[in-house]
Amino acid sequence: MKIDDSIKTVAAIPMNDAAARTGKAGHRVEWIAALHNSGDSVQLSPQLQNIEKSFTNGEVFNAARVEEIKRAISEGQFIVNPDKVADRLIETVRDLIQTKQA
Repeated sequence: MKIDDSIKTVAAIPMNDAAARTGKAGHRVEWIAALHNSGDSVQLSPQLQNIEKSFTNGEVFNAARVEEIKRAISEGQFIVNPDKVADRLIETVRDLIQTKQA
């Protein structure tokens, strides 16, 4: 998985000493309201938007497929394709190397 570094960061809004010491919910609400009213915005990358949609749809993983794999493992019928594992590992390493060079 590649991390898109086009995401912009937003500077933190400093809290006053009282808010930092007490940590009361009211102060956090003021801080969140100040952030909301600052005019800054956060935009998720397309990859994060897809992940967010998956979470809201409850499609984090395919439970039926997980059970099928568990059953195959417990019955000794799960077969690992070493060529496929090696290919994916090499692909991941290439992505990591390219990311470091960029």
